[in-house]
Amino acid sequence: MLILRVALWLLLITATAANSEVIHKAEHGFNLVITGSTDASPEQTYQQFLKVQDWWIASHTRFGKAENLSIDARAGGCFCEIQGQKQVQHMVVAMVNPGQEVQLLRGLGPLQMMDLHGAMSWRFEPLANGGTQITQSYNVSGFYPDGLQSLAGVVDSVQSAQLNALIAKLQSANP
Repeated sequence: MLILRVALWLLLITATAANSEVIHKAEHGFNLVITGSTDASPEQTYQQFLKVQDWWIASHTRFGKAENLSIDARAGGCFCEIQGQKQVQHMVVAMVNPGQEVQLLRGLGPLQMMDLHGAMSWRFEPLANGGTQITQSYNVSGFYPDGLQSLAGVVDSVQSAQLNALIAKLQSANP
């Protein structure tokens, strides 16, 4: 298992999100767009995305174990982390278009308890070579005493790492 984790980590640090951009940042919100591509088909990419426990970075979970994560892919479903009696609803599924897009609502991580609104979309678009263009967008708004523009870069970095982790998982499954 350790060898597999090391191999996945090496893939993660060598895989890159083609583009990561803070589109807009201001006192009361920011918009991120992160893109990357994989040779996996849109359906394979979508299915792997739903297996969030297999690719999400464990250090960005509440209880330190990615295997406790799940996405219930239906409107009103939960992107949850459940470890026995310890439970977190990270985001709520707002829309599912199987194989094409998943939309989620709420702030992730520390943003959640700051009472910020977040709207995230993961789109899976076919490429001419049969692969997939993954586009993650995340719009966050609300009030933060230091201004939300101060958080945009950190959130962009964390979410870019998550997209890279998904790409690395797909690459390891389709060498």
